[in-house]
Amino acid sequence: MAEAVSGQRILIVEESATLRYILGKSAQKQGYELLAVDSFQSAIDTLQHASQNLYGAIIGWPNYKNQAESTQLLVLLDREPYSDLPVILLSNDAEMDILNWTSTRKLSAMVPWENYQEAIISLQAMLEPKVAREVEEAPVQSQSSSPIRVLFVDDSNSIVVYYSRLLKRHGYEVETARSVQQAYELALEKPFDIAIVDYFMPDENGYVLCQKLRENPQTESIRTAVITGTYLDSVIRDCLQAGAVECMFKNEAEELFIARVSSMSRFIEIQRSIEKQRESLAAILESVGEGVYGVDNDGKITFVNPATLKVLGISDGQTLLDKYAQQFFHYRDEKLSTEEDQLHRAYESGEELRGWETNFKHQSGKAIPVECTLYPLIMNGSKEGSVIAFRDISNQKMLEERLRWQATHDHLTEIYNRRYLETQLEEEIRRVQRSGIRSAIVFLDLDRFKYVNDTVGHDVGDQLLIDIGRVLTRQLRRHDVLARIGGDEFAIILKNVDEALAVNLADACRDALAGLRLQHEDKNYHVQASVGVAMMEPDSPTAGDVLADADIACHVAKRQGRNQTYLYEKTDDDRNVMGTELGWSERIRDALDNNGFVLHYQPILDMSNVELANLPAQDGLLWQQHLRTNAEVYAYEVLIRMSSETDELHLPTSFIPIAERFNMMTEVDMWVVENALQAMIATGSPKGKLNLSVNLSGSTLDNDESAQQIKALIKKYNVRPESLIFEITETSAIANMDQAKRFMAELAEMGCQFSLDDFGSGFCSFSQLKNLPSDFVKIDGQFVKSMARGSTDRAIVTAMNDVAHSLSRSTVAEFVESPEVMRLLKICGVDRVQGNYISAPLEQLPHGNVVKLHTHHNKHRRD
Repeated sequence: MAEAVSGQRILIVEESATLRYILGKSAQKQGYELLAVDSFQSAIDTLQHASQNLYGAIIGWPNYKNQAESTQLLVLLDREPYSDLPVILLSNDAEMDILNWTSTRKLSAMVPWENYQEAIISLQAMLEPKVAREVEEAPVQSQSSSPIRVLFVDDSNSIVVYYSRLLKRHGYEVETARSVQQAYELALEKPFDIAIVDYFMPDENGYVLCQKLRENPQTESIRTAVITGTYLDSVIRDCLQAGAVECMFKNEAEELFIARVSSMSRFIEIQRSIEKQRESLAAILESVGEGVYGVDNDGKITFVNPATLKVLGISDGQTLLDKYAQQFFHYRDEKLSTEEDQLHRAYESGEELRGWETNFKHQSGKAIPVECTLYPLIMNGSKEGSVIAFRDISNQKMLEERLRWQATHDHLTEIYNRRYLETQLEEEIRRVQRSGIRSAIVFLDLDRFKYVNDTVGHDVGDQLLIDIGRVLTRQLRRHDVLARIGGDEFAIILKNVDEALAVNLADACRDALAGLRLQHEDKNYHVQASVGVAMMEPDSPTAGDVLADADIACHVAKRQGRNQTYLYEKTDDDRNVMGTELGWSERIRDALDNNGFVLHYQPILDMSNVELANLPAQDGLLWQQHLRTNAEVYAYEVLIRMSSETDELHLPTSFIPIAERFNMMTEVDMWVVENALQAMIATGSPKGKLNLSVNLSGSTLDNDESAQQIKALIKKYNVRPESLIFEITETSAIANMDQAKRFMAELAEMGCQFSLDDFGSGFCSFSQLKNLPSDFVKIDGQFVKSMARGSTDRAIVTAMNDVAHSLSRSTVAEFVESPEVMRLLKICGVDRVQGNYISAPLEQLPHGNVVKLHTHHNKHRRD
């Protein structure tokens, strides 16, 4: 395509440098020459005072009114010589007068920012209509049939206008609605073939409309599809369960969207043809992409179409005719009898089936998941058999399985994660309470794993964690559950055990780890673990109590010399002894009262200051170079540690869960904020030269007084609010969206900024990201640190970065551990980075250019 458009110049008008860069890159990839300006006034001056040979314009429409310049620009584009100039407007949710302008002016279109990639495609469609028409697939509609009527439902005016025009351009009749109730009333009044419904709606989600249409006999024939901007597993599951036959995505290309609608249209044409006359079936069967076959009342095959043969791996359709479908390609599980084959029963009874999922047998013998729709074939008032249309849903099933796997498994070791373990623990406690048969939970905390990481590097440390997961897996019995619950922490649910067996099994795991050797260069490294065991009794209150017991037992094992197994004893005396020995809640209280916490600071580097050609190989040198050569703003993330009586520093994973359990996190957060402000003032840096990112917990967001306390501290220390960035996790923000938005809005009004932390780990949808008033998006480190090892994580990071930029959010990538990852992030366009490759956490903020590196090289934030 680049060759076809070489030399053609397009005008790009966008105030944001980041978005202007993205649009420019997209245009340059297609071979266009660029004329980019950063304001409406610059665009007006360019068009008025220079003779421009332009082939098109892409204008980023702002979310605020800029009446004079915007009106003047539109008037100018309506006049010669620009009245025939193709124009694309990009907007999140444009005003009605802008929509009217694009609707009435020829060669103009509105594209939502979520679909900014389609701007170039839309422009090409207007510049080269003949070429565009050749690649567009028109809906399959016979001359004798009426047009396909589509009901499109979305609460966004710009989205409705965009897709309505797209569908009409491809020959569909379109009606629109803005809510579930309005759409349902419209479906009762008028006939529709297809309903395309936005999943996230203000009053009721789109799958509710799918359910209503399916359950009402008057509308059950409407084929529904849900369109959304997110790839959440729960969205796909809700849509399919509600009766939707397709789940479309707003960031898909126009061609793919039209192809999906065309596929639904073809299926509708098949249904119409079956209901009208059987004689036209043969012609239709040759044109559809879904498999279609017919059977008589005994279940013998009467006809098949080419798609059926392709799915089943059969070359000659004649070999199927007059054979029993059940015997020839129904996949029979040995655990199921033939009487349980509902599809076969429907052949005989004439029962109508819709969206029935089953398995067919491929010629090779493997099972193929399919979705079937069966209609009885009525000829002259009597049932003459059935017609079955089906589609191969193997890819859909694989996607669903992959999403389920990712939600329950650890990204590195591929064993279960903490979320899955906690779910299984709750179920096991309920089983123990019902049956009275005890089970146990085992905590394994690796001893001195940090030494291995610091000595041979994180890549070798990661491989060691993978090997540990494999060793522990081999020790499991059939029904036991193993999970990685932290950086170097594992847990095992042992089912149906007493104390003696639980300790023996835990010792076996510990001994197996002791026998594990890791060879690197000329040295061998071994690993040991401290193990805590807690029993699940019929009177165990909750999973949290059992986890706390195992955690306490594990700490006792460490304090008794490491590489030991300790069984938690549930007597009051033992609990008091452990409480006295560990006393985490009391130690946290003492740290709050007596300044027992310590702050460290990890640098955050702006990628605009990074040159790929001069990346050092050694960790930390990049930040040292930055301090020597740049005198601009320095940014750090504030990290908390807790000191012990022996001057050992405890990482947040040791005490933050206890603080959360005892409702002390808000106090901890306030301590961090105040001491961070004190440290900022102590540097003597000029205002505006030092920015700090401070983590806030979910309990602080939910506290009605937290915002006022933070505002009071900012005024007390006379710090510029713009110098503070508060990081909140994606999951804590979504847990109480309204409260989070109020909290953020109150501090943002003062000038503070916000960053959405660990983006991608909690299934936050892009619509939720759009609604949260955040300035930054911090991409979850689990994806970043694996970018150099696989294309999947690179694609995920790129997609998150593009979406954040399209919504005017800057991006930060954490866990940057190597120059290879640094290069990939630079190519992706990420704005800021942090990690041990840039610099390990510092013990104090720099005074001048003098810094002191903290000796702990693993990044552990306070959350």
